[in-house]
Amino acid sequence: MLDNEIWPDDLVAEAGIPVHDVPLVTVGGGIGSFVLVDYLRIAGAPTADIRVLSNIDHPWQTYEYLTRVSQIPGPERIRSDSSSRPDNIWGFPSYALSEAWRERTLRPLAHVLGEPIFADYWTPRVGDVFKSMARESARIGYPKMLVKGVARMVRRRAGGGYFTVLTPPAATGPTKRVAYRSRFVHLAVGYPGLRFLPDLQEFREKYGDFTRVVNAYESHEHVYEALRTRPGTVMVRGGGIVASRVLQRLMDDRERYGLQTKIVHIFRTFVTGAHGPHLWSRRKGGDGWAYQGFNYPKSVWGGQLKAKMRRLDGAERAAEYKRMGGTNTPKRRRWQQQMRDGRDGGWYEASQGIVERVEPAADGTLVSLVAGDAGTRKVGADYIIDCTGLEADIAEHRVLADLLAHGGAGRNPLGRLEVERHFEVKGTASGDGALYATGAATLGGYFPGVDTFLGLQIGALEIADDLARRGFGRRIGPVRSTAQWVRWAFGRPVREG
Repeated sequence: MLDNEIWPDDLVAEAGIPVHDVPLVTVGGGIGSFVLVDYLRIAGAPTADIRVLSNIDHPWQTYEYLTRVSQIPGPERIRSDSSSRPDNIWGFPSYALSEAWRERTLRPLAHVLGEPIFADYWTPRVGDVFKSMARESARIGYPKMLVKGVARMVRRRAGGGYFTVLTPPAATGPTKRVAYRSRFVHLAVGYPGLRFLPDLQEFREKYGDFTRVVNAYESHEHVYEALRTRPGTVMVRGGGIVASRVLQRLMDDRERYGLQTKIVHIFRTFVTGAHGPHLWSRRKGGDGWAYQGFNYPKSVWGGQLKAKMRRLDGAERAAEYKRMGGTNTPKRRRWQQQMRDGRDGGWYEASQGIVERVEPAADGTLVSLVAGDAGTRKVGADYIIDCTGLEADIAEHRVLADLLAHGGAGRNPLGRLEVERHFEVKGTASGDGALYATGAATLGGYFPGVDTFLGLQIGALEIADDLARRGFGRRIGPVRSTAQWVRWAFGRPVREG
């Protein structure tokens, strides 16, 4: 079977793999799957026509873990617009309006009206995001559609459609694998995993030290606990949103507990001021950071940049991504003041450099050899926190790698999955069936903001409309949209049909 790119029904039957028939399968089970299912259910698709194949229990589980370990616990706010609601396809009421109503205060609304000139961008508390998704999950019957297991591959079916192979949890069935035969497949599998910089990976493998050299996206609370018991030096590497959150946690703990923690911050690219190709395309910056309220300029979600990107292909599209992309973080007043205090007090030092190697010193500390304009210098620290991001190579994911090798999929100008404007994966059509993908795996396509709440919603809307064109479900017209919003507002279950 592995050698055949197109599977006849009898080939699967001969392999003794049980087959379940369902019109649409979504693989991943995270927020990307949840948003598409939400659209389809609101459009009238019954739960019997959809299956979610996932190894997690609820759509926000992975995101909740990542936000928690990267220092964004429930009461803290995430980098998301007020109207970008995965649980609410209409975006009304916004998170700010909901919070104002719930807490009987006008402060969130006044904050939104004053952003970004008189106040930082207003963003929702991550705990509120999870609660609202839990409410919508129950309303649309999401648990009824969830099938637990690990998705192994998606192969085209002879005659049209696809087989999606799933390994169920151990001891839950008579066979090690089951297959779902469907006309449509949607992939929303997120990032393949953690990404360590080569020098840090080499250190961990060579010395077996997984406690002092850590990734910000893995559990590393022990670092902060250790610093509360004795003074220490932490090296933070990276210049994005996660680096700023880790930095604020270190500074908050220093202030709250009267600690003597020292912070050495290494930027690969040190930004000294506003930058960009021309006056109308500039990003604020300074002290090493590139500042931007959201991942991309807001016009990529519904303005000039969105329209422009839909017209670009190949090298032109890659060049536009390079021009408007890059690591950045919101500029928050609180940690800006904390950094100033740290520089004045001599306990926070930021510089540009490329770390060539990390090795243990005789006194038990970690020594990083940092190459810069003035040559190579040695920088010591008790802990290193890598904030450079998640694994980006789609070939590291089992399902995506198989799709590239046997499913007809190709890479876009940034190396991710190449998708059409309606998010169908190019080259994977099978008869009257279609395979779609949304989320981080499609970054580099015709729509830039794919790995955001609003980006996942835009992708889901494009897919839902294309599915309706193909006869699966219906478009959400003004009458149904209004009626369904009323049901959403009162928490009533989705009415099928």
